[in-house]
Amino acid sequence: MAEPIIDWFAENGRDLPWRRPGFSAWGTLVSEFMLQQTPVVRVIPRLLEWLERWPTPADLAAVPPGEAVRAWGRLGYPRRALALHACATAIAAEHGNEVPEDVEVLLGLPGIGPYTARAVAAFAYGHRHPVVDVNVRRVLARAVDGLGQPGPARTTQDLASMDAHLPGGIREARAFNAGTMELGAIVCTARAPRCDECPISALCAWRAAGYPEFTGPRTPVQKRYEGSDRQARGRILGELRSTNIPIGGAALTKLIPDPDQRDRSVAGLLADGLIVDTTDGYALP
Repeated sequence: MAEPIIDWFAENGRDLPWRRPGFSAWGTLVSEFMLQQTPVVRVIPRLLEWLERWPTPADLAAVPPGEAVRAWGRLGYPRRALALHACATAIAAEHGNEVPEDVEVLLGLPGIGPYTARAVAAFAYGHRHPVVDVNVRRVLARAVDGLGQPGPARTTQDLASMDAHLPGGIREARAFNAGTMELGAIVCTARAPRCDECPISALCAWRAAGYPEFTGPRTPVQKRYEGSDRQARGRILGELRSTNIPIGGAALTKLIPDPDQRDRSVAGLLADGLIVDTTDGYALP
Protein backbone atom coordinates (compact mmCIF):
# COMPACT_ATOMS: atom_id res chain seq x y z
CA MET A 1 0.00 0.00 0.00
CA ALA A 2 3.04 2.29 0.00
CA GLU A 3 2.79 3.60 -3.56
CA PRO A 4 -0.80 4.91 -3.41
CA ILE A 5 -0.20 6.53 -0.01
CA ILE A 6 3.00 8.23 -1.23
CA ASP A 7 1.22 9.51 -4.37
CA TRP A 8 -1.76 10.73 -2.32
CA PHE A 9 0.53 12.50 0.17
CA ALA A 10 2.39 14.30 -2.60
CA GLU A 11 -0.91 15.85 -3.70
CA ASN A 12 -2.71 16.25 -0.37
CA GLY A 13 -0.14 16.67 2.41
CA ARG A 14 -0.58 19.84 4.46
CA ASP A 15 2.03 22.57 4.27
CA LEU A 16 3.45 22.36 7.80
CA PRO A 17 6.65 24.09 9.00
CA TRP A 18 8.48 20.88 9.85
CA ARG A 19 7.89 19.55 6.33
CA ARG A 20 9.54 22.48 4.59
CA PRO A 21 13.08 22.26 3.15
CA GLY A 22 15.77 23.51 5.49
CA PHE A 23 13.75 23.08 8.68
CA SER A 24 16.28 22.26 11.39
CA ALA A 25 16.66 19.00 13.30
CA TRP A 26 16.21 21.03 16.50
CA GLY A 27 12.96 22.43 15.12
CA THR A 28 11.81 18.92 14.28
CA LEU A 29 12.60 17.76 17.80
CA VAL A 30 10.73 20.69 19.38
CA SER A 31 7.74 20.09 17.11
CA GLU A 32 7.57 16.43 18.09
CA PHE A 33 7.55 17.31 21.79
CA MET A 34 4.78 19.85 21.22
CA LEU A 35 2.66 17.63 18.98
CA GLN A 36 2.26 14.93 21.63
CA GLN A 37 -1.47 14.99 22.46
CA THR A 38 -1.84 18.52 21.06
CA PRO A 39 -3.54 19.52 17.74
CA VAL A 40 -1.37 20.87 14.93
CA VAL A 41 -3.27 24.17 14.76
CA ARG A 42 -2.35 24.97 18.37
CA VAL A 43 1.28 23.89 17.98
CA ILE A 44 2.34 25.92 14.94
CA PRO A 45 2.26 29.46 16.42
CA ARG A 46 3.87 28.32 19.68
CA LEU A 47 6.56 26.39 17.78
CA LEU A 48 7.49 29.37 15.64
CA GLU A 49 7.66 31.66 18.69
CA TRP A 50 9.79 29.10 20.51
CA LEU A 51 12.29 28.68 17.66
CA GLU A 52 12.60 32.43 17.19
CA ARG A 53 13.45 32.81 20.87
CA TRP A 54 15.59 29.67 21.20
CA PRO A 55 16.93 28.71 17.74
CA THR A 56 19.36 26.11 19.14
CA PRO A 57 19.37 23.71 22.10
CA ALA A 58 22.05 25.80 23.84
CA ASP A 59 19.82 28.88 23.69
CA LEU A 60 17.09 27.05 25.60
CA ALA A 61 19.55 25.42 27.99
CA ALA A 62 20.88 28.86 28.94
CA VAL A 63 17.61 29.92 30.61
CA PRO A 64 16.02 28.50 33.77
CA PRO A 65 13.59 25.60 33.19
CA GLY A 66 10.77 27.80 34.46
CA GLU A 67 11.13 29.95 31.34
CA ALA A 68 10.37 26.87 29.22
CA VAL A 69 7.24 26.27 31.31
CA ARG A 70 6.24 29.93 30.91
CA ALA A 71 6.76 29.85 27.13
CA TRP A 72 4.85 26.57 26.84
CA GLY A 73 1.68 28.55 27.42
CA ARG A 74 -1.56 26.60 27.13
CA LEU A 75 -0.27 23.68 25.07
CA GLY A 76 -1.09 21.35 27.96
CA TYR A 77 0.91 18.64 29.72
CA PRO A 78 3.60 21.15 30.78
CA ARG A 79 5.96 18.43 31.99
CA ARG A 80 6.86 18.22 28.31
CA ALA A 81 8.38 21.69 28.62
CA LEU A 82 10.62 20.56 31.48
CA ALA A 83 11.59 17.43 29.56
CA LEU A 84 12.42 19.48 26.47
CA HIS A 85 14.56 21.84 28.54
CA ALA A 86 16.43 18.87 30.04
CA CYS A 87 16.83 17.40 26.56
CA ALA A 88 18.22 20.69 25.23
CA THR A 89 20.64 20.87 28.14
CA ALA A 90 21.94 17.36 27.41
CA ILE A 91 22.30 18.08 23.69
CA ALA A 92 24.20 21.31 24.35
CA ALA A 93 26.51 19.71 26.93
CA GLU A 94 27.04 16.24 25.47
CA HIS A 95 26.47 16.50 21.70
CA GLY A 96 28.06 19.78 20.66
CA ASN A 97 24.69 21.54 20.41
CA GLU A 98 23.67 19.25 17.54
CA VAL A 99 20.60 17.01 17.74
CA PRO A 100 21.83 13.40 17.36
CA GLU A 101 20.61 11.39 14.39
CA ASP A 102 21.11 7.87 15.79
CA VAL A 103 17.97 6.35 17.29
CA GLU A 104 19.76 4.71 20.21
CA VAL A 105 21.57 7.94 21.09
CA LEU A 106 18.30 9.86 20.85
CA LEU A 107 16.65 7.36 23.17
CA GLY A 108 19.26 8.18 25.78
CA LEU A 109 18.14 11.82 25.94
CA PRO A 110 15.61 13.06 28.54
CA GLY A 111 11.99 12.94 27.43
CA ILE A 112 12.58 11.00 24.20
CA GLY A 113 10.79 7.71 23.65
CA PRO A 114 10.55 5.25 20.74
CA TYR A 115 8.26 7.43 18.63
CA THR A 116 10.14 10.72 19.00
CA ALA A 117 13.54 9.10 18.44
CA ARG A 118 12.45 7.52 15.16
CA ALA A 119 10.54 10.60 14.03
CA VAL A 120 13.64 12.80 14.43
CA ALA A 121 15.91 10.25 12.75
CA ALA A 122 13.49 9.76 9.85
CA PHE A 123 12.12 13.26 9.26
CA ALA A 124 15.10 15.42 10.23
CA TYR A 125 17.88 13.18 8.91
CA GLY A 126 16.19 10.96 6.33
CA HIS A 127 17.06 7.62 7.90
CA ARG A 128 14.90 4.62 7.13
CA HIS A 129 12.96 3.81 10.29
CA PRO A 130 9.30 2.93 10.86
CA VAL A 131 7.56 5.85 12.60
CA VAL A 132 4.37 4.97 14.44
CA ASP A 133 1.95 7.34 16.15
CA VAL A 134 -1.76 6.88 16.91
CA ASN A 135 -2.72 7.92 13.37
CA VAL A 136 -0.40 5.35 11.81
CA ARG A 137 -1.66 2.66 14.17
CA ARG A 138 -5.24 3.42 13.17
CA VAL A 139 -4.45 3.12 9.43
CA LEU A 140 -2.63 -0.17 9.99
CA ALA A 141 -5.36 -1.53 12.25
CA ARG A 142 -8.02 -0.88 9.63
CA ALA A 143 -6.20 -1.49 6.37
CA VAL A 144 -4.12 -4.48 7.45
CA ASP A 145 -5.84 -6.05 10.47
CA GLY A 146 -9.47 -5.28 9.61
CA LEU A 147 -10.13 -3.62 12.99
CA GLY A 148 -12.09 -0.43 13.51
CA GLN A 149 -9.65 0.92 16.10
CA PRO A 150 -6.02 0.15 16.96
CA GLY A 151 -6.52 -0.40 20.68
CA PRO A 152 -3.74 0.35 23.19
CA ALA A 153 -0.24 0.90 21.84
CA ARG A 154 2.12 -2.09 21.59
CA THR A 155 5.46 -0.62 20.59
CA THR A 156 7.24 -3.76 19.37
CA GLN A 157 4.30 -5.08 17.38
CA ASP A 158 3.37 -1.67 15.99
CA LEU A 159 6.89 -0.97 14.75
CA ALA A 160 7.12 -4.42 13.17
CA SER A 161 3.80 -3.91 11.39
CA MET A 162 4.87 -0.56 9.93
CA ASP A 163 8.30 -1.87 9.02
CA ALA A 164 6.71 -4.68 7.03
CA HIS A 165 5.20 -2.10 4.65
CA LEU A 166 8.06 0.42 4.65
CA PRO A 167 9.66 0.87 1.20
CA GLY A 168 13.36 0.15 0.84
CA GLY A 169 14.31 3.53 -0.60
CA ILE A 170 15.08 6.31 1.88
CA ARG A 171 12.94 8.99 0.18
CA GLU A 172 10.07 6.58 -0.30
CA ALA A 173 10.27 5.40 3.32
CA ARG A 174 10.20 8.99 4.60
CA ALA A 175 7.23 9.85 2.38
CA PHE A 176 5.38 6.68 3.41
CA ASN A 177 5.91 7.42 7.11
CA ALA A 178 4.65 10.98 6.73
CA GLY A 179 1.89 10.02 4.32
CA THR A 180 0.47 7.27 6.52
CA MET A 181 0.51 9.65 9.48
CA GLU A 182 -1.26 12.31 7.40
CA LEU A 183 -3.80 9.82 6.12
CA GLY A 184 -4.73 8.87 9.67
CA ALA A 185 -4.91 12.51 10.73
CA ILE A 186 -7.19 13.90 8.03
CA VAL A 187 -8.92 10.99 6.26
CA CYS A 188 -8.80 7.77 8.29
CA THR A 189 -9.91 9.60 11.42
CA ALA A 190 -11.07 7.95 14.63
CA ARG A 191 -14.73 8.96 14.58
CA ALA A 192 -15.66 9.86 11.00
CA PRO A 193 -13.33 8.26 8.45
CA ARG A 194 -13.82 9.51 4.89
CA CYS A 195 -13.30 6.18 3.20
CA ASP A 196 -14.40 7.41 -0.23
CA GLU A 197 -11.39 9.75 -0.23
CA CYS A 198 -8.89 7.14 0.93
CA PRO A 199 -6.16 6.15 -1.56
CA ILE A 200 -6.06 2.57 -0.18
CA SER A 201 -9.80 1.95 0.25
CA ALA A 202 -9.61 -0.92 -2.25
CA LEU A 203 -6.94 -2.56 -0.06
CA CYS A 204 -8.61 -1.91 3.30
CA ALA A 205 -9.41 -5.09 5.23
CA TRP A 206 -11.83 -3.25 7.52
CA ARG A 207 -13.86 -1.94 4.59
CA ALA A 208 -13.82 -5.33 2.88
CA ALA A 209 -15.21 -6.91 6.06
CA GLY A 210 -18.12 -4.46 6.16
CA TYR A 211 -16.73 -2.14 8.86
CA PRO A 212 -17.20 -4.46 11.85
CA GLU A 213 -17.52 -2.76 15.23
CA PHE A 214 -14.36 -2.81 17.31
CA THR A 215 -14.73 -5.05 20.38
CA GLY A 216 -11.13 -5.26 21.61
CA PRO A 217 -9.40 -3.38 24.43
CA ARG A 218 -9.54 0.38 24.12
CA THR A 219 -7.19 3.14 25.14
CA PRO A 220 -8.50 4.52 28.46
CA VAL A 221 -10.59 7.66 28.08
CA GLN A 222 -9.14 10.65 29.87
CA LYS A 223 -11.20 11.98 32.78
CA ARG A 224 -13.19 15.17 32.38
CA TYR A 225 -11.03 18.30 32.57
CA GLU A 226 -13.60 20.71 34.03
CA GLY A 227 -13.28 20.75 37.80
CA SER A 228 -10.39 18.28 37.80
CA ASP A 229 -7.03 18.53 39.55
CA ARG A 230 -5.51 19.00 36.08
CA GLN A 231 -7.54 22.16 35.67
CA ALA A 232 -6.54 23.34 39.16
CA ARG A 233 -2.86 22.72 38.39
CA GLY A 234 -3.30 24.63 35.13
CA ARG A 235 -4.74 27.61 36.98
CA ILE A 236 -1.71 27.76 39.27
CA LEU A 237 0.71 27.53 36.35
CA GLY A 238 -1.31 30.06 34.38
CA GLU A 239 -1.03 32.56 37.22
CA LEU A 240 2.71 31.96 37.54
CA ARG A 241 3.24 32.33 33.80
CA SER A 242 1.57 35.72 33.87
CA THR A 243 3.79 37.19 36.60
CA ASN A 244 7.28 36.91 38.06
CA ILE A 245 5.89 37.13 41.58
CA PRO A 246 5.53 33.91 43.63
CA ILE A 247 2.01 33.06 44.80
CA GLY A 248 0.77 31.59 48.04
CA GLY A 249 -1.60 32.23 50.90
CA ALA A 250 -4.71 34.22 49.98
CA ALA A 251 -3.84 34.35 46.26
CA LEU A 252 -3.56 30.57 46.07
CA THR A 253 -6.78 30.13 48.05
CA LYS A 254 -8.60 32.43 45.65
CA LEU A 255 -7.34 30.40 42.68
CA ILE A 256 -8.25 27.02 44.21
CA PRO A 257 -10.90 27.46 46.94
CA ASP A 258 -11.18 23.74 47.78
CA PRO A 259 -8.40 23.08 50.35
CA ASP A 260 -8.04 19.38 49.50
CA GLN A 261 -7.79 20.04 45.78
CA ARG A 262 -5.39 22.91 46.45
CA ASP A 263 -3.11 20.68 48.52
CA ARG A 264 -3.20 17.88 45.92
CA SER A 265 -2.48 20.30 43.08
CA VAL A 266 0.44 21.96 44.82
CA ALA A 267 1.89 18.61 45.88
CA GLY A 268 1.62 17.29 42.32
CA LEU A 269 3.26 20.36 40.80
CA LEU A 270 6.09 20.17 43.32
CA ALA A 271 6.59 16.46 42.66
CA ASP A 272 6.73 17.07 38.91
CA GLY A 273 9.23 19.88 39.32
CA LEU A 274 6.88 22.40 37.70
CA ILE A 275 6.95 24.72 40.72
CA VAL A 276 9.33 25.29 43.61
CA ASP A 277 8.63 26.37 47.19
CA THR A 278 10.33 29.66 48.04
CA THR A 279 10.25 31.86 51.14
CA ASP A 280 7.74 34.14 49.34
CA GLY A 281 5.47 31.39 48.00
CA TYR A 282 5.43 29.06 45.02
CA ALA A 283 7.29 30.00 41.83
CA LEU A 284 8.34 28.52 38.51
CA PRO A 285 11.67 26.66 38.70
